[in-house]
Amino acid sequence: MPPPAHIDLATVNLNRVVADREAIRKVNRHRFAMEQIDAIVFVDNEREIIVGYKDVRPDEFWVSGHFPGQPMLPGVLMCEAGAQLGSYYALSEGVIDREREMMVFGGLENVRFRGVVRPGDRLVLVSKSLRMRRRQSIFSVQGFVGPTMVFHAEVIGVPMDRAAGG
Repeated sequence: MPPPAHIDLATVNLNRVVADREAIRKVNRHRFAMEQIDAIVFVDNEREIIVGYKDVRPDEFWVSGHFPGQPMLPGVLMCEAGAQLGSYYALSEGVIDREREMMVFGGLENVRFRGVVRPGDRLVLVSKSLRMRRRQSIFSVQGFVGPTMVFHAEVIGVPMDRAAGG
């Protein structure tokens, strides 16, 4: 059984873009094929919840090989999208100095995949902060296609000096 949703998505206007790809690029350093978030559509600082989405395109790098004739978004990319959403929130909130540091993957816990995401789907991601600290942030991330929760995970982010990261 999936956990309760962090937010009722029926209350979120997915067409009201708070941050588009260009705005996301000003915060997150991911580029090209590794950009996994298309838009941020909701931010609630009081509840520490952020909602964004990824429109899964048929021309993405993984489509031809995962799996031929029956493409499905790899679970690792769902987790990456959730991590990027949490990274955007933590960096936007000034948890770390984004001029000197970036947020990188520190780990995953309690990951479950509950559905398939295919080209043409919109993967809506909801991230709720469980802990945001200078040395480590933890987010509970849920992914939805329509009303169906297709995955959930706890994503751990840690800061890395931008000079060391390239």
